[in-house]
Amino acid sequence: MTLLVFGGSGYLGGETCRQALAAGQTVVATYHRAPGDVPGARWHRVDLRDRAAVERLVDEVRPRTVVNAAYAHADWAVTATGAAHVAAAAARVGARLVHVSSDAVHGGRPEPYGEDADPTPVYAYGAAKAAAETAVALVAPAAAVVRCSLIIGPDARSKQVALCLEALAPGSSVRLFRDEIRTPVAHDDLAAAVLELAEDDYAGVLNIGGPEPMNRVELGEIVARAHGLDPGALRSATIAESGLLRPATVILDSTRAREVLKTRIRPVADVLAAGSRT
Repeated sequence: MTLLVFGGSGYLGGETCRQALAAGQTVVATYHRAPGDVPGARWHRVDLRDRAAVERLVDEVRPRTVVNAAYAHADWAVTATGAAHVAAAAARVGARLVHVSSDAVHGGRPEPYGEDADPTPVYAYGAAKAAAETAVALVAPAAAVVRCSLIIGPDARSKQVALCLEALAPGSSVRLFRDEIRTPVAHDDLAAAVLELAEDDYAGVLNIGGPEPMNRVELGEIVARAHGLDPGALRSATIAESGLLRPATVILDSTRAREVLKTRIRPVADVLAAGSRT
C-alpha cells in the first residue's frame, strides 16, 4: 500500500503526501533541492532527467500507486522528459499512475475546453506539459492525466496567492492581467481528487478546475479581502501591455470530474475564507 509521489516537496505534492499519510498510507516522496515539510514521508532526492535514477527508486519502492506532480517551468527535460521516465517506470512495475498536467497545454479561446480538446500550446511550459501528456498516453495508457488550472491555497505558500499579495504591495512592479481568465482550484481539493483517482481505474484526461472562471484581478481581489487588505490597491495590466506571450481565456470544463469524483471542488472565495479563519 505504498504511494510514491514525484515532486513531493512542491505545494500540491506536499499536500498529496499529507492527505495520504493521514489516510494510513505509506508515502515515499521525491525532491530536487530540499525535502518537503511532511513528517512521516520517506524522502529521496531524485533528478527526473536521470532515467536510471527514476527506475532505481521505483524498483526499490515497488509502489502500488505513483503520482507525478513534478515540473519545472523553465526546464523541458524535467517537465516533459522526466514525465516520460516516471510513466515508463510506473508501467514497468504495474503501478497505478496519476499524472498532473496543466491548462497551460491550451492556447486560449472563449469556449471552455473539454477533455477531448487537443493541446494547442503557445509557450514553452505549455508545450512541455503537452509533450508529457503524449508520453504518458503512449507508455502508460491506463494512467489518469489531470489537467488543472491555477493552484491556490490560504496563504503565500501558493505561488498564485503570493503573486496577488505582491501586486498589492506598495511600490511593487507586479501587475495582474485583467484579460487572463482561468478556473483556479484549491490545492487540498486537488490533492484529494488526485488520491481518489489513484484508487480508481479512470484512464485518460480529466479536467479538474474550480467552479468559477475569473481573471487575475478578480482572484487578486478575493485574496486581498481574505487577508484584510484593500482590493483597490491592486495593480493590473493586459497581456499585450506586458509584452508576454500567454493564452488569455482558458476555461476548463470540469463537468466530467463532478460526475466521476466524490471530491467537491470549492469556489475560491470559500477556500480563502476558510483559510483566513485558521
